[in-house]
Amino acid sequence: MTITYTDQVATCRGLGCFWKLLFRWKGSIYKLLWPNLILFTICYFSLSLTYRIILTQSQRDLFEKISLHCQMYTNLIPVSFVLGFYVAVVVGRWWNQYLSIPWPDSLALYVSTLIIGQNERSRLIRRTIMRYANLCILMTLTMICPAVKKRFPTMDHLVESGFLMPDEKALLESMDGKTSHPNYWMPLVWAATIVTQAEKEGCITNEFSIKTLVDEINKIRSNCGSLLSYDWISVPLVYTQVTTLAVYVYFVASLMGNQYLDPRKGYPTHPIDLVVPIFTFLQFFFYMGWLMVAETLVNPFGEDDDDFDVNWLIDRNLQVSYIIVDEMHQEYPEMVKDQYWNEIFPSELPYTEETKHLQITPFLGSAQAIEARTEYNDKKPTVASYDEKMVTVQETKDKPKIKTEFSNNVMTSLTKEYHKNVYIHDDYYNNFSGKEKINQEQRANYIGESLISLTDYSHSQLLPSTSTQAQYISRSTPYSVASSCSGDESDMQEHQI
Repeated sequence: MTITYTDQVATCRGLGCFWKLLFRWKGSIYKLLWPNLILFTICYFSLSLTYRIILTQSQRDLFEKISLHCQMYTNLIPVSFVLGFYVAVVVGRWWNQYLSIPWPDSLALYVSTLIIGQNERSRLIRRTIMRYANLCILMTLTMICPAVKKRFPTMDHLVESGFLMPDEKALLESMDGKTSHPNYWMPLVWAATIVTQAEKEGCITNEFSIKTLVDEINKIRSNCGSLLSYDWISVPLVYTQVTTLAVYVYFVASLMGNQYLDPRKGYPTHPIDLVVPIFTFLQFFFYMGWLMVAETLVNPFGEDDDDFDVNWLIDRNLQVSYIIVDEMHQEYPEMVKDQYWNEIFPSELPYTEETKHLQITPFLGSAQAIEARTEYNDKKPTVASYDEKMVTVQETKDKPKIKTEFSNNVMTSLTKEYHKNVYIHDDYYNNFSGKEKINQEQRANYIGESLISLTDYSHSQLLPSTSTQAQYISRSTPYSVASSCSGDESDMQEHQI
């Protein structure tokens, strides 16, 4: 049975709230650990009394050498690393097994909504589908949970409890003779077949409803398969053996290694004789308790205190399923106007006196308190317009020498107001007025502002270029010069970046 203590740790004040849990017995580590702790205590004090009373001096010297040797090499056992990783794997696996437990609630809601009709036939269809879903879950749990198996040991017990009908039992037993594999999925096949039959009888109005119901049935089958997979594929046995051996060998060695020796011998690690090894017992309590946690959680479908209450779950699922698909089918309270009908929504919901201090203002974001200046800068980008330019290349022995000649009216800077999306491509000029070319004067009139960058190229003019023209931008001058290449390679015009 699952031990719940959430209500006792809802609020942490003062010295904390976990100390309230230290004195509980059921589901506690004390209940799991006390046989091992008693055995360890008996073995330790037996060796201690033998060393102090029974052994001769030469035998005591040998005992001390063995004790020092065990103490030296005990710390080489990586018990904390191996045990910690193992427990992390087991706890993750334990929670995933809980998430894999199938719940028929979603299927029941869909069945009640999508299978219409108030007659006896419609009611029979709805109840039978849910009975088959719960029967599949029950058959799966009888395969993996000892407590459920003890409650429903045979098929006759399923018939007696109402999950299974006699003729259905005969079908299941006949299938056992055809295959040796588990047949827990057969009730879900029957349920899916009934869904298709309900569509033929007019209880289901569209194919989307059929798909929705079959998908929910498949989810139950998938979860049941996951539970059987967890039961089939355990944590690898070699890992469990390594962890168990590491813990037990460590504490067998500590029986000798943590013995208190005669302080008159001057051993560096034994300056005092306390007789009772308090910290050794605490170490045993923590490490061995850690191993007991793993042993408890590795199979949560057993009969430990913290195992899942699957028998309660079986009863609950069947009752809730029938209530949803039968008792509450197409039943709902009369719709009335709510108290905020005229207000649309409440300005503030009420608080009791005990919860008034929990009322807070809405969260508006961490930047809401910043006071920023709202004035914008009036500076506008400067765009330069160019007249036609000629670039001639004079080759030298080392490399081509570039000479650029501009007309008298070169690089006339015009300050224009920036407008968004004002850009006229060269293709526009070339195709202006059908396919007629425009002259330079017309072209100059249609040159618009380019969308220039206000960061790296805030002073650069991005000249429009056709898709077949190469564009070179110079960062060494405040303006960029675009040159096109056409004709022979010797006439190529380029500009150094």
